[in-house]
Amino acid sequence: MAKVVKLSEKDREKSQKLQSVFNEVEKVIVGQEGMIRGLITGLLTRGHILLEGVPGLAKTLAVKTLSQTIQSKFSRIQFTPDLLPADLVGTRIYNAKTGEFSIAQGPVFANIVLADEINRAPAKVQSALLEAMQEKQVTIGDKTFKLEEPFIVLATQNPIETEGTYPLPEAQVDRFLMKVVIDYPTKEQEIEIINRMTDGHEIEIDTLLKPKDILDMREIVDAVYVDEKIKQYVTDIVFATRNPDEYKLQLAHLIEYGCSPRASINLILAAKANAFINGDGYVSPDDVKAVVFEVLRHRLILSYEAEAEDVTPDDVITQIINKVKVP
Repeated sequence: MAKVVKLSEKDREKSQKLQSVFNEVEKVIVGQEGMIRGLITGLLTRGHILLEGVPGLAKTLAVKTLSQTIQSKFSRIQFTPDLLPADLVGTRIYNAKTGEFSIAQGPVFANIVLADEINRAPAKVQSALLEAMQEKQVTIGDKTFKLEEPFIVLATQNPIETEGTYPLPEAQVDRFLMKVVIDYPTKEQEIEIINRMTDGHEIEIDTLLKPKDILDMREIVDAVYVDEKIKQYVTDIVFATRNPDEYKLQLAHLIEYGCSPRASINLILAAKANAFINGDGYVSPDDVKAVVFEVLRHRLILSYEAEAEDVTPDDVITQIINKVKVP
């Protein structure tokens, strides 16, 4: 497909259709625009999203509501310490009458998979999910099954409760396109939440998109134009996490490991999706800035010194963004 610099009328209509999805989700979810935008960015870029926030901030509800706007198969898996890989991917069942095995597919065979409290599952379950996320396939016994597109994992985790949790390995965290941190609503938003959730009426959500719409939109996002200067800008941001001294940043003592090349790839992908959501056919520096925190914060491993000084990945990214030259 040829590179797009300006969206055609047809492509712009698809971008506007996404705005209708935003409006539909916002019938239920008050505020949390960043979360909704992050979820849609994941759908557009084939990327998986990690949502982090304390309980009660509508993480699960947001994912469920978004899935209702798309004519797709949705499944929710509540991760617990006793979960087995077979509970996730499925298993072989022996039929005594025929003497043959049949395959019972697990909940991961869906278009949108909500992995609730992902850090509560042991390593074996996490590695089974990792194969599904990375390879878009699942192995049961000696058979391998391709997962149907669109396929996206939207995982949630609670940052405050550590009892009975298994921290996600760096390799798995790196597989997530974005980590969206969800904050408390404002006072006005909370009053609106009370109004909507206590009147006894269930809010009806319309189905607006078919799986083919998502696949078509992905093709448009793939073709969004990225100038060489933007690629250089993204590379500079990522390299500044590895070699801060070269960019005159006093951050070397705070960073244990900088971001991997996957960060550069995902920063471009997320920026392309952001441009498309805004109705543009090209990536601007503002598109990069709009997604940089979500794409980098979980890939940046800080030193013990940073923890002692209460420095967060977002603090480090802010310094880098302020220092790296904008094209």
